[in-house]
Amino acid sequence: MGKTLLVFGHGYSAMAISRLLIADGWRVIGTTRDQARLGDMASIGVEGRIWPGDDLSADIMAASHVLVSIAPQENGDPVLNTVGGDFGSGLKWFGYLSTTAVYGDHQGGWVDEGTPPSPATKRGEWRVAAEQGWTALAQTNGLPLHIFRLAGIYGPGRGPFAKVRAGTARRIIKQGQVFSRIHLEDIAQILAASIKRPDPGAIYNLCDDEAAPPEDVIGLAAELLGLPVPEAVDFEVADLTPMARSFYGESKRIRNDRIKRELGIKLIYPTYREGLRALLKGESGA
Repeated sequence: MGKTLLVFGHGYSAMAISRLLIADGWRVIGTTRDQARLGDMASIGVEGRIWPGDDLSADIMAASHVLVSIAPQENGDPVLNTVGGDFGSGLKWFGYLSTTAVYGDHQGGWVDEGTPPSPATKRGEWRVAAEQGWTALAQTNGLPLHIFRLAGIYGPGRGPFAKVRAGTARRIIKQGQVFSRIHLEDIAQILAASIKRPDPGAIYNLCDDEAAPPEDVIGLAAELLGLPVPEAVDFEVADLTPMARSFYGESKRIRNDRIKRELGIKLIYPTYREGLRALLKGESGA
């Protein structure tokens, strides 16, 4: 069995880790539900599969490492429900991308990997159930499970600049509200470090060093662009979608000591300030 990563749900985060591994001589197989994505995947050397649909039995047998990056729904985790039993102790590493939403609301307080999950949303409840399902499978099948709880993801194509330029960005003000974030490149380097140092059963928070109010991020984006800082809008009267409003129901500061201590991580973008400046520089370079 060579170095082969099988990714379920080859989306934004998976593209970054795939680039790193392929450059290091890995074979990467990725699934998608969207036929149109196959070309993007192939452009960086990923072997694309349509799933559900294609027969993955040969790919599962070939995989030395597996990454699950598909969000669970009300009826559970689709990968766990359909092919979970096909994985076993023969794998060298198994990663599950979860979310810091499992911690729920801590009113701006600190949480770490030892904080008991207490989800405040249905999405968070589904994630906790998925984590528990994979953990139970790991205990019975010897699956080398690693759980990664991701904060808010940003990176190329997922920054605030487009909305600021378009004049649609707003600085939503909710007293005491803070969010943690993680840059795409840091997600990739953390996953790569875990693959090199497997520790089955480990749980890692993936976030940068500073939980910050969302209005500060929008404000800096405007300043970097040399545009007026968007007006402040009180959360209580802001016109938000139910999904957007639900994100403001949780406020917490997330500790990332474990990735530094156990995986030797030095964040490329320790705060949103370095991250936004790099995104803007990347846009200029492009």
